[in-house]
Amino acid sequence: MNHIRRCSRPGCGKPAVATLTYAYARSTAVVGPLSPNDDPHSWDLCEVHAARTTAPLGWELVHEDLTFDDESDLTALAEAVREAGTHASGLVDPIRVDTPVPENIGGNHPINRVKRQRGRRAHLSVVPEPEDDDDNDND
Repeated sequence: MNHIRRCSRPGCGKPAVATLTYAYARSTAVVGPLSPNDDPHSWDLCEVHAARTTAPLGWELVHEDLTFDDESDLTALAEAVREAGTHASGLVDPIRVDTPVPENIGGNHPINRVKRQRGRRAHLSVVPEPEDDDDNDND
């Protein structure tokens, strides 16, 4: 199964095309082609974020060539993106309608909205504090 790596920037879900790595000893940031392995010390970037990346103050930024040398690499990338678009992510539940909807009811009517599924009941519950019997004996 192919796994599409996504841009590491928060809020960006575009496919990654470049990898940002830092060479701390040389004070250099390198934006190069997408590395074949996912490295926890590097950041995968989409095309937009790879172009907009800047280096920290006093550091050098190196952009390596991001073009594809072989047409088969580009074709493989296009097929992987196409394949990823055909599979559901599983993050959203499919719509479930239990009752038939009359034809004269509009699309914004509450009956047409997605019914929320009841979540799992928690295994912990709140227990009230026991009443102190000594306070009641003073009467």
